Amino acid sequence: MIPEKNCARCSLHEFRTKIVMPDGNMNSNVVLVGEAPGENEDLTGRPFVGRSGKLLEKIMNSEGIQRSDVLITNTVKCRPPGNRDPTKEEMDACRPFLEYELSTRKVIVGLGKSACRILIGYEGKMADIVNQEMKITINGNELIFLPTYHPAACIYNNDSKAELKRTMNILKNKYLD
Repeated sequence: MIPEKNCARCSLHEFRTKIVMPDGNMNSNVVLVGEAPGENEDLTGRPFVGRSGKLLEKIMNSEGIQRSDVLITNTVKCRPPGNRDPTKEEMDACRPFLEYELSTRKVIVGLGKSACRILIGYEGKMADIVNQEMKITINGNELIFLPTYHPAACIYNNDSKAELKRTMNILKNKYLD
């Protein structure tokens, strides 16, 4: 299930330039789920191509993971105005698309609070759950969920960056063939 070209399931459609669809390896067992498209993503239609995306790719590459090894997506497909966090209603509107993208995978990496909120209902501090593998069920399929920091949180925080690097190390050594 993918959004229609003129999708208007929530008010975010009023602000978008492009719907930002998943990118990377469509057959990968590993999916990285971010928050929402930013300005660069909205312009290109690809997730994680701006500053956060460049940092994510740098960290992935340092652990021997290429963008083409994983699937990358977001909780919502359209950019929230002013780069604000997506609301629960906006994430719920895109949830059928997200569940379709995730349900046949093996490992879901939640990049930041929004992904953790929508996928596991977590509202606490990321530091309390980062890199703690757990099981979640999506469309009747049990998957591994690995919460970690969003790359934007790693730009100025070396501890967060080290944890995101550890996430990629776990993926490379345990889940990527």
